Amino acid sequence: MSAALLAGCLWVLAAAGVAMLPMRHQFAPGVILLALAPVVIVWLARVHGVWIGVAGFAAFVSMFRRPLKYYGNRLWARVRGVPQ
Repeated sequence: MSAALLAGCLWVLAAAGVAMLPMRHQFAPGVILLALAPVVIVWLARVHGVWIGVAGFAAFVSMFRRPLKYYGNRLWARVRGVPQ
């Protein structure tokens, strides 16, 4: 097993563990996992190919769909100039 695949597996286990925490304790580790995800996905894609990277990206979007939607809406509102 490659180091990239091992890192991806550990990331998934960490994300599943964070999801089991109470909501008030999820923010800090969730942000760290959200920031590390692109690094792990690009690493997987470089080592194992583009299709593994696409699968990793699809899994990432599936797991973090609500935070990504929230931050996307905030960014979109800022671009449009809507006050928050």
